[in-house]
Amino acid sequence: MLEFFNNPDIAIGTKILEIVYFLIGLILIYVGINNLQDKENPKSATTALFWGLLGVVIAFGRWIPEKYVGVLILIMAVPPIFNLVKPGKNDVPTDEYTEKMSNKIGYKIFIPALMIGLFAILFATVFTKLGALVGVTLGVICAAITLKIMNNDTTISTFLADNKRLLDMVGPLCMLPMFLASLGAIFTEAGVGEVIANLVGNIIPKGNVNVGIIVFAIGMVLFTMIMGNAFAAITVMTVGIGAPFVLQYGADPALIGMLALTTGYCGTLMTPMAANFNIVPVAILEMEDKNGVIKNQIIPALIMIVVQIVYMIIFK
Repeated sequence: MLEFFNNPDIAIGTKILEIVYFLIGLILIYVGINNLQDKENPKSATTALFWGLLGVVIAFGRWIPEKYVGVLILIMAVPPIFNLVKPGKNDVPTDEYTEKMSNKIGYKIFIPALMIGLFAILFATVFTKLGALVGVTLGVICAAITLKIMNNDTTISTFLADNKRLLDMVGPLCMLPMFLASLGAIFTEAGVGEVIANLVGNIIPKGNVNVGIIVFAIGMVLFTMIMGNAFAAITVMTVGIGAPFVLQYGADPALIGMLALTTGYCGTLMTPMAANFNIVPVAILEMEDKNGVIKNQIIPALIMIVVQIVYMIIFK
């Protein structure tokens, strides 16, 4: 472990992220222990097993041999498969207290949330090259401090309890983005992009960049709907369509790459596979229609797909 942090060839941003992953892992282990001690959780042992092993993999995965990590993931997957991960007891604020804080803080409650996004942008593009994830981490810390200033009742225990409550509410679905991103890398290594290139080569006229852009964008949307994550789709679709049928003929890679990714996000708005965007809010808001979030996003998503395709064609 010390060799990793003392290695000058490893970027400082990577080292900071490893610390972040370690802290996230500890929080997950805490959730597991808390559920194990929860007498009201009917599946306390299996729930604790899931969260505990997930925490171990995230916190110490870099230093655990790969084959053992694979074994831990296989064991960790058993409780969700058999529906043995259940939410435990969570203390929530009373309606009276919530209303009192709402009247006191008002719309200032959005300041901490905005800080997270702002720090991500500043750290990724403006002040440093440490990356957006490092910025998000610092943004979360500053947001927590801001919340403490806004409400002196807020303590570390409050944050830990709310972490547990949110993870209990989301359940194993919290792993879906990580698995889908990994699946994208696996697809790329397996040569799926090359297979797509061969198939699309029979459809797109050689050298017709405009048609290539349209197919690239629509492919990003559809593949993202399948994968649930535009990051998982962008590598495969760029290898299969973007590079050979668009970028090869002189299109601006920065513009095409950026808009292809955001076009993929339009697919995110229309799929239940994007659990953290479209399923989690349903659970948190206790909506009766499980597809209510998606239904409200389809029209804006379709409009934005068209706008971005037109933009790419005009400014390529």
